[in-house]
This record gives sequence, C-alpha cells and structure tokens, in this order.
Amino acid sequence: MNATNPGRRPTIRDVASAAGVSKSLVSLVYANPSSVSSERTRRVLDAAAELGFRPNAVARSLAGNDGNFIGILVADLHNPVFSEIVDAARRELARVGEVSLMTSATLPGDTSQHVLDDRLLALFRDLRPRGILIVGSVPDMAAVASFAASSRIVVASAIADQLPTAHTVRGDDVAGMRLVVDHLVGLGHRDIAHIGGQGGLVAQARAHAYEAAMAAHGLVDFVRVAPADYSESSGHAAAEMLLTSGTAPTAITAVNDLAAVGALAAAGEHDLQISVTGYDDTYLAALRQISLTTVDPGNEAIGTRAAEVLSGNTAPPENELLIPPMLRIRNSTTRIP
Repeated sequence: MNATNPGRRPTIRDVASAAGVSKSLVSLVYANPSSVSSERTRRVLDAAAELGFRPNAVARSLAGNDGNFIGILVADLHNPVFSEIVDAARRELARVGEVSLMTSATLPGDTSQHVLDDRLLALFRDLRPRGILIVGSVPDMAAVASFAASSRIVVASAIADQLPTAHTVRGDDVAGMRLVVDHLVGLGHRDIAHIGGQGGLVAQARAHAYEAAMAAHGLVDFVRVAPADYSESSGHAAAEMLLTSGTAPTAITAVNDLAAVGALAAAGEHDLQISVTGYDDTYLAALRQISLTTVDPGNEAIGTRAAEVLSGNTAPPENELLIPPMLRIRNSTTRIP
C-alpha cells in the first residue's frame, strides 16, 4: 500500500483506496471513531500508518463547526508569570486529550505599549477554536469576544473587562496585598508606601487592596501610592520619587516583582536599607542576589483551573474564581531595629 507518487502527500482518498473503504468512512474514523466498527477502524488506521497519512487539522477546522482545539492568547510572551500559567494550562489540556495552539495576542507598539494583533484574531476566527484562554490583560478584549462569539472564553490572571460572558480565574489580589502589609506591620513598619496603580485593572486593584490593608491596621495617614506600571524602569522611577520627596518610607510594596527590583535598585543607589515586597513570585524573586519577599498568586493553580473550565472538566465559576495566594518571605524585608 504505497502512494502512487512518493513525493506527494497522501490524501484521504489514498487511505480509502488502500483500506478498501469509502472516503466518507475514513473521515468518520477520524471525526467519530466510536461510530465505526473496530475491524474497519483498524483497516483505516493501518492503511494511514503505512502511507504516512495525517489528517489536515486546518482543513478539518474549515469544514467543521469548530476547529476542535483550544486557542491560547497571551498578552505578553516576555512575562514569566504568563509562561507559568500557560505551561500549567497546556499540561492539563494535554492530560485530557485537548489540543492547544498558543500565540501572542499583541504586537509591541511604537511606544513600548502592546497593541492587539488584528491579523492574528482574523486567523483564529477562521480556524474557529472550540475554546479560548486569554492569559493576562490584552488591549481591547471586546474585539476578542466579537470574533469568538461561539467559543467558551476563560480569562486567566486578569480582570475580564468588556467580556461579560467570560469566566475568570485569577489570584486573590485583596488577600495577597493583605499578606504583604500584615507581614511588614509585623516587622514593625508603619510608613509603608506602594508603587503601582498603572498598567491595567489588576494594577489598580492591587493599589486599592494596599490602601484597604493599611486602613485595616489604622495606618491611613501613611498611605502613599507612587504611580508605576509593571516595568523595572517604572518601579525605579516611582521609588526614586518616594525616596527623595520628604520623608522616605521604611517599606515599599510593589505591583509586581519587576517594579520591586527597580525599587531595590533605587534604594541601593541612595544607600538606604528599606524593606521591599513584590508580587507574582517570578523566578527573579528567588535569585540569590535579589531574594525578594513576594506574593505567590498560585500561577500553577490558575493555569490548571482555567484549563479545567475550558475542557468542561469542572463547573465554570458564575463570575470569577479567586485562587488563594501565599507569601514567600525572603531577604528583602527586615525588622525595624
């Protein structure tokens, strides 16, 4: 059973001819094998194996009601937090037999801001994924919803702004910021500032959570939020502002680990020993030279639970599923003498 032309890719017609069955039966074996007898299924698969035939996933997607795969759109491929979530989600999807296709949802803009990749969305619309996992805050989430009206959408590690029908799985930012403020207060700190609040709804939520945690300890008079996004340079600039304008705080909580690294650098440049906390527990936080106290939002659990919702192996949350965070205490926070 060899293809007529060895240089030509074998087709479904070649398989049907080699197995002595119809083309429609071969299609049925790949689309719904339980509806075909085991004997005829074996003949088709044996013929396909000998010919080296593989079903064309794109063609099947265009011909069917959906692409029989899960699309994963990542806000920023350079963000190590998103990588951890995607890895966990893909492991879970593979475990239950789901095929996933992952790509960045955005293109870097002229001002280092990411913009939605419209051409990519058009491609995904044509392929019709059965489900879509959005990891992180992508610009114009409403555009994603418009091209995937028939797909189940799950948003991981972001707030599902403009996606009222999407399911959300993310870390509990209120609990996470409470952990770091409680930790710093326990070390004797009162003058605790925050750098963040910019870069999206999650940054805003963490800033508000910091303010609430400070209020819970009766420290409203010490509340200070220096504007910063998720970048190291922004964290450095925000910390510089705090350290040079009036009384410097004894501790700084940051919107994420990269901003915290920038704050540590600024403190070092001023030869100041201040406690700094991050958020997300990226690999940077555990590096010996950084040793950053930070919040672990449960990235592995976020990715796994998001995949479970997409594959239908768990009941979707009515609104959002919040994963309990943990505090990772390292050398960047110390007790006030």
